[in-house]
Amino acid sequence: MTTPHGETEDLLRGLAPRVLGAVVRRYGHFDTAEDAVQEALLAAAVRWPCDGLPDNPMGWLVTVAGRRLTDLLRAEQARRGREEAAGRRALPEWRPAPAADRSAADDTLTLLFMCCHPALSPASQIALTLRAVGGLTTAQIARAFLVPETTMTRRITRAKQRIKDSGVPFGMPAGADRDARLRAVLHVLYLVFTEGYAGDAGAAGPRREDLAAEAIRLARILHRLLPGDGEVAGLLALMLLTDARRAARAAPDGTPIPMAEQDRTLWDAARVAEGVALVDAALARGVPGPYQVQAAIAALHDEAPSAEATDWPQIAALYAVLTGMSANPVTALNHAVAVAMSRGPRAGLDLLAGLEDDERLARDHRLPAVRAHLLEMAGERAAAREAYLTAARRAAGLPRRRYLNARAARLTAAPDGDA
Repeated sequence: MTTPHGETEDLLRGLAPRVLGAVVRRYGHFDTAEDAVQEALLAAAVRWPCDGLPDNPMGWLVTVAGRRLTDLLRAEQARRGREEAAGRRALPEWRPAPAADRSAADDTLTLLFMCCHPALSPASQIALTLRAVGGLTTAQIARAFLVPETTMTRRITRAKQRIKDSGVPFGMPAGADRDARLRAVLHVLYLVFTEGYAGDAGAAGPRREDLAAEAIRLARILHRLLPGDGEVAGLLALMLLTDARRAARAAPDGTPIPMAEQDRTLWDAARVAEGVALVDAALARGVPGPYQVQAAIAALHDEAPSAEATDWPQIAALYAVLTGMSANPVTALNHAVAVAMSRGPRAGLDLLAGLEDDERLARDHRLPAVRAHLLEMAGERAAAREAYLTAARRAAGLPRRRYLNARAARLTAAPDGDA
């Protein structure tokens, strides 16, 4: 029985990080294993739609990738002429290990912790994880980091080489090592979720909702393993409370819909309830971390029956706490919006003035978009229009550019001061 190409692609996308984790756990050689897995996925993409799915797709991929890895390693040994080194290197068939596709451990999670090894810089940890676990292309990762693609290519290549050189075994770290890596893991999961939730839906690449779902799945596993960690619970709550609005956040053509204009009956009530319960329990444990604070903000939005009933003073206070935890310019932007909503647009614009020289926002559409929104609230329509147009020029995706241009066009006809 054959399978449609679309179904095969969806299946392969979900299996890819698990296959890579299984192959690395069994055979090692992280850098070469990624190439071998990619070739196995390509073979499956060609054969499965014609031949039908194998009885065990995961096992099929692991077997094919393992054979290809052996070929690649042998070729590498021959090419370099390192007979002595080759004699010490364990090829896949010599390495004792349990069957790669029969382990009870979640190899994707183990792969995630390996990518966050302390031998790597934080930026490299995140980049490598997004590539190996999140399945993002180098171009997509470069866009998330606001760096050129060539820079990101070099960063990922160096990261894989460091993993290889470190000789780190494929397994879950324990004790203090696990705690040290956990913060980086949480950061990476949040970036993967953000890319899936807020990424450019019109860009080529993996379906964005798959990335968000994968981040939530991994966060659930982490929470199950570490139920007493408030930040793990906070991150899971934040993802659930944010993802609960997915069905209402964009029009059918992909145009973003501001939260104030969303149909709240489309929000996922079950996810809201689960997220609120998680963050309430986490906050009761003591001093909150940044993910718990962000989850608390998301809960205030989700529990408000309408935009007008939103507790903006409380949200502004929480953003002030969050701003004190990290110098993140996006947090500062959100703080300015919350202050504007609770104290008036001029107070928010005053806060924005402090971000004008922040180089991290120099090419980003969000600063002029927020400025436009607050200027529109203040009745300064001409200035708001120009700011919307500036934001549209900086926006990466067509739906967002279309939305920002539409907001600007709406302000074209009427003079300043008109409602």
